[in-house]
Amino acid sequence: MKKDLAILYEDDDYIAINKPAGVLVHKTNLAKEEQELLAVQMLRDQINCKVFPLHRIDRPTTGILVFAKSSEAASLLQPLFPTDAVKKEYLAIVRGFMPQESGSIEAPLKKHLVGDLQEATTLYTSISSTEIPFSSSPKYPTSRYSLIMACPKTGRMHQIRRHMAHIRHYIIGDSTHGDNKQNNFFKKQYGLQNLLLHAYTFEFFHPILKSQIQVKAPIPEHFKNTIDNIGLETVK
Repeated sequence: MKKDLAILYEDDDYIAINKPAGVLVHKTNLAKEEQELLAVQMLRDQINCKVFPLHRIDRPTTGILVFAKSSEAASLLQPLFPTDAVKKEYLAIVRGFMPQESGSIEAPLKKHLVGDLQEATTLYTSISSTEIPFSSSPKYPTSRYSLIMACPKTGRMHQIRRHMAHIRHYIIGDSTHGDNKQNNFFKKQYGLQNLLLHAYTFEFFHPILKSQIQVKAPIPEHFKNTIDNIGLETVK
């Protein structure tokens, strides 16, 4: 029996869920073998209403995923995603100390990992950092990590994961764009099996109610456990 998705916000036009790890947003040619776990179908069956996904988050990423309840509502909100009317913030645990407290990563990315380069910008803020007395690499006797808040200003595939890899502050648990030495260390030392990337907040201007809506997704247990295990200070 499938567990119901956690609903974080709902009105007559839109609904936001807390997507668990391992669930796809909708059918994709990139992961046909996983199509039995589709958020769009699970939510439709749960609320007995057709829903229209307004954006995507990666299969291993947890957190806020927003749907419209009609094509009309979708057509009103979806065009606002590339604008300042929609703001998304993600929590991530990355390798190393960030070079500065806050900054911007501006590095073009290929669409769907192939094809032409597209402009891509990610803002980040370092929330806390830690150094643990364990070696995750033969080069160093200790290991350093940071908890960051990342805000993608564009919506490219795997954007935050690829941008953090670009500056060599790999997200822990990222098996595609990450550092396998770090991933293996966390798996062996702490039993971590997950990507440490969480869609934490979502804010948008409701085009029908004409009001500002804020949604926040509780941090999942595996993420909180890792914060505690390595001694990071969490968000307020």
